[in-house]
Amino acid sequence: MGILATVFVAIAALLHIYIFVMESIQWRQPAIWKRFGLTSQADADTTAPLAYNQGFYNLFLAVGAAVGLVLYYTAAREAGFTLAVFTMASIVLAALVLLSTGRERLRSAALQGTPALLGLVFLLIAG
Repeated sequence: MGILATVFVAIAALLHIYIFVMESIQWRQPAIWKRFGLTSQADADTTAPLAYNQGFYNLFLAVGAAVGLVLYYTAAREAGFTLAVFTMASIVLAALVLLSTGRERLRSAALQGTPALLGLVFLLIAG
């Protein structure tokens, strides 16, 4: 179960790095802001500071997952386990918050939350 946990925690981390890139670096590109449901460049420009900030939250989640895995496979196994569990739980809860904003965000919430949920479950089973 530890290997499955590692795979899904790593997928969650990589996904959140990708989200960081979209939100904090590429936000003003039409292909990106349209993906997030915006309808104009003006809207993208107005929301850019919010997206920039939100992107860094996603980066910090990715870092938490990655550091958790590194610690888990070193001498600090318990600290890594704790950090990885906390990070995966945070991502799952963030996906639920996203879903609570509207059914049209189900796909995004599932994409964000599923790897983290699986990582969390496998981490808890692996203990």
